[in-house]
Amino acid sequence: MSVLSKDCVQYLTIAAEEAGQRLDNYLFRILKGVPKSHVQRIIRNGEVRINKKRSKGIDRLQEGDLVRLPPVRMAQKPIHTTPIPAKEFDIIFEDDCLLVINKPAGVAVHGGSGVSFGVIEQLRQARPEARYLELVHRLDKDTSGLLMIAKKRSALVRLHEDIRNNHPQKIYWALGVGTWPETVHQVRLPLAKYTGAQGEKMVRIDAEGQHALTLFKVQKRFSGNLLHQIGLSHLTLLQATLKTGRTHQIRVHMQSQQCPIAGDERYGDYQANKRLQKIGLKRMFLHAAELHIRHPLLGDMLHLTAPLPTDLQQFLQQWSPDAV
Repeated sequence: MSVLSKDCVQYLTIAAEEAGQRLDNYLFRILKGVPKSHVQRIIRNGEVRINKKRSKGIDRLQEGDLVRLPPVRMAQKPIHTTPIPAKEFDIIFEDDCLLVINKPAGVAVHGGSGVSFGVIEQLRQARPEARYLELVHRLDKDTSGLLMIAKKRSALVRLHEDIRNNHPQKIYWALGVGTWPETVHQVRLPLAKYTGAQGEKMVRIDAEGQHALTLFKVQKRFSGNLLHQIGLSHLTLLQATLKTGRTHQIRVHMQSQQCPIAGDERYGDYQANKRLQKIGLKRMFLHAAELHIRHPLLGDMLHLTAPLPTDLQQFLQQWSPDAV
């Protein structure tokens, strides 16, 4: 893509990885800081043209198209901005269209909501030559594990299609505070988003919410004197497989069974979290461990794994597991 100064008319040539997008969505992405209403207005007024012709927002871009943009005023950046540090992450898989990394806990996947930058911004800084890097999905800031980044738009479109059809298999490890019910092997409860008292994004069980299904399998149960000494009776290590991909799905489904995730500050047990923190659990115990997906362009099956982080392994080693 070639771009002239934003103080004059711009002419943008659509590259192969940008083809297939709607014109309005393409402009929303490249004109960050410009209100969407203004972008839609300049399209309606005929100020945006594709190959010298008036266009609609729903028109699809093709490789080689020449897009004309009028001068636009971008939102001014704050004078004091935090530089985005370039950073590469532990690579689990990479080829010319897909990158899968092992995201560490405590790092947001993207900037926003009080976070200056995240994984995707740091990767773009580390790879200035990369023409396309976009998140395929998201992980919560305090969740570690497998995260997919598309390196071509065709890969992003295909992966999003598979996600809508629930094709990728995502398997997580989670430690619950309490005893997981022996008869519960799946939780099928609808989830709805709402805004918490502090303006935070929250999710709850709601009959009017979106369908959500998680499969659970007990891996280990922990009890005994060491736990009793800190005022807890049981911990349960679970394998959780997402059949749908709703926001905070595993966290809310585990909370619904009175076995919330250890260290979960939003849906967990506050007192239990304080006790666990004193003996070494410094984060939420949720890790995206396995990913089974079709390669977005080749169609081959990829079976990717990320080992449980060292801090979580060491925390588990304190306890002697019960017989399951």
